[in-house]
Amino acid sequence: MRSLDVEAMCKVYRASPELTVALMGLAKETKGRGWWHSYGDAIPEWFELYVGLEAAAARLRTYEAQLVPGLLQTEAYGTRVYEVARPDMTREERQRGVAVRLGRQGVLTRLTPRAPQLDVLLDEAVLRRGVDVEQLQHLVTVSRQPNVSLRVIPFAVGLHRGNMTSGTFTILDFEGGAEPSLVYSDGLTGALYLDKPGEVTTYEEAWATMEKLALAEAQSRKLIASIAEEQA
Repeated sequence: MRSLDVEAMCKVYRASPELTVALMGLAKETKGRGWWHSYGDAIPEWFELYVGLEAAAARLRTYEAQLVPGLLQTEAYGTRVYEVARPDMTREERQRGVAVRLGRQGVLTRLTPRAPQLDVLLDEAVLRRGVDVEQLQHLVTVSRQPNVSLRVIPFAVGLHRGNMTSGTFTILDFEGGAEPSLVYSDGLTGALYLDKPGEVTTYEEAWATMEKLALAEAQSRKLIASIAEEQA
């Protein structure tokens, strides 16, 4: 994405001057147009900015209480998500949307630049709501990648800080802290990009609290595998 495009989108979403400068800097460091530009309107403008940021991040911390995160979705699960979320789409439009989602997953296995660290906290509800065996098995497999950490927050913990949020958010950190960390949260019609220190700190504190409640990685894989066995 060109820095001028980033500047225009930052104005639309009322990003702070500091965040605008940082994002424009990231755009200038990116060589050429991102792969996602070839999919045109399959990516909403408000999400296009995030795809570029995701590709530039050194670490992604994602909390999900509703759906399997896009970076971990199978093609079948992603298609089902589109069918429910966007029933107005044609089959071809859904296929293009899913193709973008699968394309984004390449960030986790790239060699240059180094793939980001992905840390995911999943509410147990995600695993028990419309998730098929293939998707569950995929979660177990991908969680074994050295740059992926997947941990489940079990029902047994009761209410927690994540219940007080929108149900999904991602904290993006950039290499060496040269650019400020930011928080991304989306919905049906748009997204929030939060970069004020106080805002980021609040989400980091919520993340730290939930991290203490989550099962260890091995325990999480065991729980996911057991849920898959229940469905088999």
